[in-house]
Amino acid sequence: MAERVWDQFLTDRDKEHAEKRGRKARIGFGKKPAILLIDLYRAVFGDKPQPLLEALDEWPASCGMAAWDSIPHIQSLLSTAREAGVPVAYVTGLDERNSGMKGWATANRPTSARDMSPAQEDRRRRAYDIIDEVSPIDGEVVLCKNSPSAFNGTPLENHFAHLGVDTVIVVGESTSGCVRASVVDAASRRYRVMIAEEGVFDRTEAAHAINLFDMDEKYADVLPLAEIEDYLRNLPVEVAAAE
Repeated sequence: MAERVWDQFLTDRDKEHAEKRGRKARIGFGKKPAILLIDLYRAVFGDKPQPLLEALDEWPASCGMAAWDSIPHIQSLLSTAREAGVPVAYVTGLDERNSGMKGWATANRPTSARDMSPAQEDRRRRAYDIIDEVSPIDGEVVLCKNSPSAFNGTPLENHFAHLGVDTVIVVGESTSGCVRASVVDAASRRYRVMIAEEGVFDRTEAAHAINLFDMDEKYADVLPLAEIEDYLRNLPVEVAAAE
């Protein structure tokens, strides 16, 4: 079996346990998929490709090159899904200034009295803008969330129910944060959940790998992008098309 991204982080006991238990049964694809793109916004990419530790000075939430390296894979998935007529939904953060609500990550933190520079204000204004490289096209849903999960406090579940979706294919960030929260909520709602391995990323390599391992064990199938795209290309037209 090909080495998985999490193998190097597993202990000897973890590996022995996995070998004794045997391979987890695949969840498998359903009949009506949708693509869910989580938090592909400016704050995690920055304005240019930079190594993580360099990017932090201007963009503290950056995921560095892990974010930029995911773009070609996400673009490929989007192209395949759109060609097949598969529904696409985006979620991004809810801007505190426009909504009057503090985000989940900052709700219990004191408000800083420090004035921002014009450059800092500009970055804050653009923080939740979905980057142009993977931006939505006309007819694709864009929702704003105020918690880690794409399903919590948003109409995403109603939207998927209207379309008859049974399979949610996930890309985005962070693997250990909003991706994981959304995957758990999707599985709890009895969707078949697929994670495109090359299309998810995190700030911490170990957190990325172990959370993929854990989600693959419990809530989802973590699959190579090529396998997901093969499935999408072979959908019957009447199944793939949105209602």
